[in-house]
Amino acid sequence: MIRQHAPAKLNLTLNVLGRRADGYHEVRTVLQTVSLFDELTFAPAADLRFTCSDPRLAGPDNLVLRAARLLQQQAGVAAGAAIHLLKRIPVASGLGGGSSDAAAALLGLSRLWGLEYSREQLQPLAAQLGSDVPFFLWGGTALAEGRGERITPLRPLRELWFVLLPASAAAPEKTKQLFAALTPEDYSAGDATERLLAQLRDGTVDPAAFANDMTAAACRLFPAVRAAFAALDRLGARPHLSGAGPSVFAATVDREEAARWAAALHAAGVPALLVEPVSTVR
Repeated sequence: MIRQHAPAKLNLTLNVLGRRADGYHEVRTVLQTVSLFDELTFAPAADLRFTCSDPRLAGPDNLVLRAARLLQQQAGVAAGAAIHLLKRIPVASGLGGGSSDAAAALLGLSRLWGLEYSREQLQPLAAQLGSDVPFFLWGGTALAEGRGERITPLRPLRELWFVLLPASAAAPEKTKQLFAALTPEDYSAGDATERLLAQLRDGTVDPAAFANDMTAAACRLFPAVRAAFAALDRLGARPHLSGAGPSVFAATVDREEAARWAAALHAAGVPALLVEPVSTVR
């Protein structure tokens, strides 16, 4: 049996530069994998079988199964696999769980089937599955551009702690709805990403540099985002939206401060996790 972790990600910055001619939006975003994981296991089988700890996700259109079929077809593999997904990352949360699961499926099945494809060989398949999937082949700290599919690895982020308020979106097609709600006033020239890139090069990252151009639209549309921001504001922590939300996080270089925030949120009945950067996918 082969085991593969699928980490969640945070968008430390997310700048939306404008709408493209193809209908997508041009973005520049600094992504960071963190220590909240889904877990996939793979075992030999005559055909493809997929189960999930959340039965609602075990249907034939799950991105894990789509990744398995794509790799099977691309490599001409006749063998199947019994795949199980232990789901911990909330669905439609802005944390990239589905994309991370798909990347983990490509990596795990490449090993199970004896293909031993490199991440570079898997990247074109990952791009077919979704804009975020290529990033999760490597994880760590990276700049994503275009629709999010152009990935540039960055100097690893260290000595930073995140208090994460994970949440699933109740709204169907949440990301599409949020992008549609953006106005030209929400777009930027990418200055926040440029500032953070400079800090990463110097090795002196200040969480105050984090920013997400989708925040105002998310607060307009989703009460859960407004509530999470208010909960962190009351603690004196600066809240940030991850991706299209609704998950929200705060960051600090002081682990004890992060632990105090998490404990205070739990005491107030607000689910929160203390997580740290993860530099590689394993």
